[in-house]
Amino acid sequence: MTQIDRRSMLAAAAMIAAAPAVSRAAAKRPSPAFPAGFLWGAATAPHQIEGNNVASDLWPLENQQPTIFAQPSGDACNSLELWASDLDIVKSLGLTSYRFGVEWARIEPEKGLFSQAMLDHYKAIVAGCHARGLKPLVTFNHFTAPRWFSVQGGWTNPESAQLFARYCDKVARAIGADIAMAMTLNEPNLLLILKPMLPPPVWDMQRQTLAAAAKRFGVEKYVCANVAALEDLDAIQTGLLAGHKAARAAIKAVRSDLPVGFTLSVLDDQAAGRNSIRDKVRAETYGAWLEVAKADDFIGVQNYERAVWNDKGRLPHPDGADLNWSGTEVWAPSLAGAVRYVHEATRVPVLVSEHGVGTGDDTLRARFIPAALEGLKQAIDDGVPVLGYMHWSLLDNFEWIFGYKPRFGLCSVDPATFARTPKPSASVLGAIARRNAL
Repeated sequence: MTQIDRRSMLAAAAMIAAAPAVSRAAAKRPSPAFPAGFLWGAATAPHQIEGNNVASDLWPLENQQPTIFAQPSGDACNSLELWASDLDIVKSLGLTSYRFGVEWARIEPEKGLFSQAMLDHYKAIVAGCHARGLKPLVTFNHFTAPRWFSVQGGWTNPESAQLFARYCDKVARAIGADIAMAMTLNEPNLLLILKPMLPPPVWDMQRQTLAAAAKRFGVEKYVCANVAALEDLDAIQTGLLAGHKAARAAIKAVRSDLPVGFTLSVLDDQAAGRNSIRDKVRAETYGAWLEVAKADDFIGVQNYERAVWNDKGRLPHPDGADLNWSGTEVWAPSLAGAVRYVHEATRVPVLVSEHGVGTGDDTLRARFIPAALEGLKQAIDDGVPVLGYMHWSLLDNFEWIFGYKPRFGLCSVDPATFARTPKPSASVLGAIARRNAL
């Protein structure tokens, strides 16, 4: 050992001996690392990115007058063709998983007619995930359904649950052995959340849109899962609840060890003042779904905002708040609040299946992601079992009735060439994912 080595060792030993209190204090601090195996990913939905989903129930609504849609989906992001490029982006960002949806209208474009070619298409996407080291998280129904399904009353039809379970059986037999998690339904409670938010003229326009489609197809009612008339909400919820249970059983019958759940739209609801109506609102918007989730393997939480309720209603956002594209407050701690509430109510593990911000200002997104994840990490440290974080969305895409105006993507998409360009916020999330730590 050289004299230099000896001096270095003695100096190091002296430093350690001099700082035992610091070491003990550091040992008490939570690790900055997320749990081993934590899933980092981005989420998409088939109708919103694939393009030309012509057999779906929303396609005719988008391409008629009157319509609630600002513009039709059209080619969307052309991901039906460019799915491999999307997976390459997910991999390049350092993410470890990809949440995507299987489109029912492509697999069963006519009642009882199943497309082997389209089952093989989604099987190829699953294989593409594995080839890139990504875990595939699959949504079996992300709002859209086949047109024939909505023509016969959608989720208000008594046979809806059975028909959905039959479809889920086909998908599970095709890809179930190779996926990591299955989500039967996406945000089945969304219309309940929107019920007090949307003004009467918007509900009237939805009713007019559906009435025009019903007349066009010669039926009494045309019913969709995310465009509906107020008077149909209860019947739709009944159908969706039955549909989830039937789908869960169908998927489990094919692969019993596959984790199955659904995703829930959850505001971070907060009480203000005496006699706040918060708990009443929670019971109405989440109650039945939180109860059914107790029998699932996990629950997906999708959070974008908080809501503060006093005894009369929802309070306006505070002055000076960050705002998204629609003028709604962007408040990073809302994610942790929603996750804590849902786990406390269900006692099942939580997957953050969607979280993001619709904004053209990517610097806001870049600040928002780590700030929200800091709160999520604290919830994990406090004992909440969180399985992973899926950012919404991988791409700027078709955002339902609002068309292409809201920008939620980690990547922008050229509408003419479909070229994807990662934004700076994508690197922010990717760096956290690579470290598995803030």
